Amino acid sequence: MLNKELMLEVLKRLNEKPNSVFTAEELADAGTSEAIEDVARYLHDHGLVKADFFLEGLSFARITTKGRDYLAEDGGLTRELGVVTIKLHEDQIHQLIELQIHRSDMPQTQKQRLLDQLRQLPAETTKHLAMQLVDAGLKNWPLALPLLQRFLS
Repeated sequence: MLNKELMLEVLKRLNEKPNSVFTAEELADAGTSEAIEDVARYLHDHGLVKADFFLEGLSFARITTKGRDYLAEDGGLTRELGVVTIKLHEDQIHQLIELQIHRSDMPQTQKQRLLDQLRQLPAETTKHLAMQLVDAGLKNWPLALPLLQRFLS
């Protein structure tokens, strides 16, 4: 089992001198050589440190920018660069809403009236409507949660 305290200790030590390379001996007082090697391999595999290993174990390690960002309270540039932007064209939003209107059990005349009104909405109003629909979906969490679980499994 990975020792998270040791992992943070190693990262913090490496971060004290981010442009320096630390040998296994310089980290030896943080834990057993096996534990330090295990942590170093784990951090290396996740890109948080750059480490070299030889037959006798860890040779040296240094922190990467990803490791420094991991320690940063705000997540550093990794968090900023990891932002995902979802773009939906106005027509796509209309199609999604129209599909739900068609699937509804309301009378056909009411469906047609809503569809006609939807098609006349300006782009900015459509954007606002889409945000309101997302908000309504999240407020209806008991129905949204099974969908999320199904999607993530």
